[in-house]
Formats: sequence, C-alpha cells, structure tokens
Amino acid sequence: MHAHSFKEAVPVVEIGGSDAQEAFLQEVAKEFTLSTEQLLKIQDHFMGEMQKGLDQEGHTLAMIPSFVEGHLSGHETGQFLALDLGGTNLRVVLVTLEGEGKYKILSSKAKITTALQTGPIRDLCDFIAEFIDTFLTEQGLDEKETQISLGYTFSFPVFQTSINRGLLSTWTKGYACTGAIGKDPVILLQDALLRKHIPVKISALVNDTVGTLLSNAYNKPRTLAGLILGTGSNGAYIEQVSKIGKWKGGPTESNEMTINMEFGAFDNERMILPLTRYDNRLDRESINPHSQIFEKTISGMYLGEIVRIVLTDMIDRELLFRFKGEFNPNAWSKELSTNWSFETSFMSNIEADDTDDLIHTKEVLDSNLSLTNLSIVECKIIKRVCELVGTRAARLAATAVAAIVKHCGIPEEGVEIGIDGSLFEFYPSFRSRMYVALSELLPEHPDIQKAVTLSLTKDGSGVGAALTACVAEKMAKAAKK
Repeated sequence: MHAHSFKEAVPVVEIGGSDAQEAFLQEVAKEFTLSTEQLLKIQDHFMGEMQKGLDQEGHTLAMIPSFVEGHLSGHETGQFLALDLGGTNLRVVLVTLEGEGKYKILSSKAKITTALQTGPIRDLCDFIAEFIDTFLTEQGLDEKETQISLGYTFSFPVFQTSINRGLLSTWTKGYACTGAIGKDPVILLQDALLRKHIPVKISALVNDTVGTLLSNAYNKPRTLAGLILGTGSNGAYIEQVSKIGKWKGGPTESNEMTINMEFGAFDNERMILPLTRYDNRLDRESINPHSQIFEKTISGMYLGEIVRIVLTDMIDRELLFRFKGEFNPNAWSKELSTNWSFETSFMSNIEADDTDDLIHTKEVLDSNLSLTNLSIVECKIIKRVCELVGTRAARLAATAVAAIVKHCGIPEEGVEIGIDGSLFEFYPSFRSRMYVALSELLPEHPDIQKAVTLSLTKDGSGVGAALTACVAEKMAKAAKK
C-alpha cells in the first residue's frame, strides 16, 4: 500500500468585511475555538467517564467488552472470511494472512434490496448464504475439507454475550426484517449456511471499530486503539481485563481485552463540552435529540450542517448577502435554507482552496447551493466558518485519543492509533490539527508523532473482521489446552 498523502487546509488571512461582519466572526471564533485549558478539562472528564463505564453497566460511555482477547503479533497465517452487513451493500472478503504483517484480499459485493431489508429474516440469511457460496465457488474453495472461519461485521445494535454470540436489540438504517429482534444474528446465518451445506463457521461477531483496531495491529504491533472518524465516530482500545470492573464473563485466556467505547455518546449530559447555540439547534433538529452529543461535534454527518446554521444566522442578521435597495437572491437560497444541504465534503473543498480569488469555493457554492456571483469577502467569510467548525472537530477528536492513551499509559516506544473514516482521510488538515491538539495535551512528549502515531487504516469491517475470526480461532485453541 502506498502511503496516503494528507491534504492541508489553506487558512483565511484577511477577510476585509464590514465592522459588523468582523465583529460577528470574532464572536463565532470565540465560541468555536478551544484553548489548551478547555481541552485538558474535557480530556479529564472523558477519562472519568471511561472509568465509570468500565466499572458499571448503564453509563454514558458504554465501554462494551468485545470478547476479543489478547493482541495480534503479525505472524498469524491462514485463510479467513469476512462478511460485512451494515447498509445497502453486502460484502464478502477472503483474507489470506501471510505472516510478517502481510496479507492478500479478494472480495465481492452485492446490493441488498428493500424487499430483503424489510422481509422475513430467513430470506435475508438465505440470500447471504447463497452469496457466500457463489463467492467460495468462484475462489475454488467450495470443496474444502475443513471449515473456513468467518468474521461477521453486523453493524446494528447488538447485545454481545461472547465472541460469536449476541442478540439484536433493534434495527437501524432502514432495516426492518421480521423475526430477528431479540435473536442471535450469528445463529440465524449459521443455520442458513448449514441448510446449504456451506463449509463456513461464523467464529466472530465483529464491531467495525474493533475491526479497525485489529486491521491496524496486524502490521503495527504497537497498536493501542482504533478509531472511526467518518460519517459517525467511535473508538476501541486494548484494556487490561483486571481494570474492567463490570466484567462478568468469568476467567479469560489473556489478560487483555478490546473495549468498544461507543464514545459518540460522550457528554450527553452536557456537563463539559462548550456547546454553542448552533450545536443546540442542530441537536434539536436531528433525528436523535439529546444523544450522541460528542459525535455531533466531530462527525462528517454533522459538520456541514453546523456551518449552514451559522451562515443562516448571519443571513437572518443581514450580515451575509445583504441587500439595500438591490435585491440579492442568495439571501433566499432554497438550498441553503434546507436542513443538511451543506455537506461536509463542501467544507473539505472550501478549506483546501488555495486560489487567490477562491475560484473553487465559488464553484462549490454555486453548483451545490445556487449561491451565485459571490464576492471575495463572502467567500472568505464562508471559508472562515468552515475552518472554525473543522478545527474544533479535529481538536475534540484528539482529546478522545489523549484520554485513551493517558488512561493506558504510553510506553517508551510510543503507541499506534489506527483511524478509518472519510474525515481523517480526506478532510484537509484534520490529522495535523489533531497532532497540534495532542502536543498541547501531552507536552511531556516532545516528539508527539512518535509517541502517538495516527495512521490511516482501511477496512476494519473486512480485513479487521477476518482478523477477528483469526483471534477467535487462537482463543478457541488456547481454551482447549
């Protein structure tokens, strides 16, 4: 894999707006800018919430034990399957681990029709089993004597009871199959595989964030945590079993276990995050008010909407697209007045714009939001708002990383953090802004990039799930001894 080159943002220097515009932007900047002191307070609160979640059930940070024990050495070998079900696509992946942290992958995709998403669960499972069967035949693995282990990334809320057992609590993302809630998705699918005599054993039920950690760990043994910073946000890290106060699963083979934090819910009580009126409005108008408060400040699904709300506030105050005598149709842009119309990808393009007269910014706003003939000052104002919202997101995300590494301690050789998701991968300066915040939070580590290395990790739901199946096999062998 070639190293990913991370884009950098081009900051706005002089805006040159009216006094009223400049005053308003200064006010907004004050609300969105987080000092080192604020970040430290948030980090300490985050660590306290982690502890509560480890000690008892029912806390804001769920801190769910994943049943994935120990960690990878990178020397594991063999063929494993991964199945990824979480939206309109179904994907099956064959991962061949070659040791030395190297692997090969082959995969295939299928669309899941609305009929399958909302019909009887048996139909969906039969469809999946047939799809796996076809894939194995194509790869010449259908005649295998021994069963192939499969890791199942089932991206719906599940109450997990062991590494390959769990109960579906509710459907999300438009799924509504009958006969599945309160049942075990592993057993339902395993039955379908058995009915068709397919030589596959589902040996792990996988959370994609835990998968992200594992896919990073196979070739980077110093990996401590995996994060998803994309449309949504979450984190997982390796914990000492002795520190999981609420653990009721009996003795484990290893003294380590990966914890799925579900940290998007951090500070749902609104005790510590300096939320603005714009965040409050977004939360009120979202489909899940009062929940996932942290996620709403750092995720791709929401950042564009925060920017849109700030801009509409400026329009309401006649600070943007003003008209005195002259009619300015931009002030009535239907698109800009529509919730969720300002996508986070627009922010990416605007932040990356390095042209003197902000041609790319004009282009994005014109073609997506029908904002025409924008002045350079208007473009700079919009770019500045994107910068404030995007920077705050990266700094808050870094605070979660700092809390995890402080909770666990940083060894001499430093730790690796594997991160998947479109924000981290494509949003300009997201990674470098995270590093700036980390250096403020961990001043005792002068070389922050060595102490806490943030690397892009792809495919936690594929490669990561196959690696989880590999860990499950390792655990089963250890238990037999």
